[in-house]
Amino acid sequence: MKRFFVCVFFTISLCYADAHIFIYHRFNDARYPSTSVSNENLRAQFDYFKDNGYEVVPLSKITQAVKNGEEINPKWIALTIDDGYKSFYENGLPIFREYGYPFALMVYVEASDKKYGDYMTFEQIKEVSQIEGAEIGYHSYGHRHMVSLSEEKLRADFKNGVEIFEKHMGFQPKYFAYPYGEYDDKVKETSLEYGLEVLLNQNSGAVSNKSDLSDLNRTPLADGTNLKAALFSKFLNADWLSPTKYPKNGVLENITVKTDENVSSGYLYVTAYGSRKIEVKDGLVSVNLDTLTAKPIRKNHIRIALSINNKTTTKILVKDINAE
Repeated sequence: MKRFFVCVFFTISLCYADAHIFIYHRFNDARYPSTSVSNENLRAQFDYFKDNGYEVVPLSKITQAVKNGEEINPKWIALTIDDGYKSFYENGLPIFREYGYPFALMVYVEASDKKYGDYMTFEQIKEVSQIEGAEIGYHSYGHRHMVSLSEEKLRADFKNGVEIFEKHMGFQPKYFAYPYGEYDDKVKETSLEYGLEVLLNQNSGAVSNKSDLSDLNRTPLADGTNLKAALFSKFLNADWLSPTKYPKNGVLENITVKTDENVSSGYLYVTAYGSRKIEVKDGLVSVNLDTLTAKPIRKNHIRIALSINNKTTTKILVKDINAE
């Protein structure tokens, strides 16, 4: 009887688990080991998906399910490629085609339009777009740190990029991958104004039917990535009450998050502070960081991750260098 209940519990857990979106950048390019995956490791990752019953699906299949509020198949995986480096065209693409895996390529428009040496040309991108299962998205015009752009420069980047993308590809993009994974409300709202419907971050985590299409989690894959751990993560439905923006002088005073989890504890990670066990009361996390340190975080990019029951939510705070 006990074994029966374990089996039932396991089956129900699978039904309500989450899908995963992964990001690749460079392929078999030893010059950039932190963002490249070798041909050998790419095949090993693809074999792991195949041997463990995962289904690599188009990004649109996952995003449509999120849009419709449908239950997400926990075995779904979507693969995205940022920047459009030539190493994808020359090294990665043949392996994707060998396995028959769909993908979504996010284009750094200026690099492809001006034919920068390390990037795919729009002629190559159009060729790739004809492959079954290929989807083409947008990765900005100039690949800038968008949070620090003035409103005028931010809008110019979107206007130029979307127009040039549409001129070459013949359609307006609906996917947008934030450059460097950096964004704030200003960047998010401007993205939506320019017709981009699905906004992709670089926050390791999962995707559920409660995910926000303007802030979808993606986990980077490269040589050395713990793939099993990445696939084990689940989506934590949470409302970040504070902080909502990069803290003045870089000093975080408190973190307040509301979740729908009925537990007593979890773990909180903060850049420069590390990870610590925290109390959860009636789904509310409220942490006073003065008990850790009052020193400012001397980084322009602060990552805060809350983990409860193997579910994770992440908040990225990016300093606007133009702000007073």
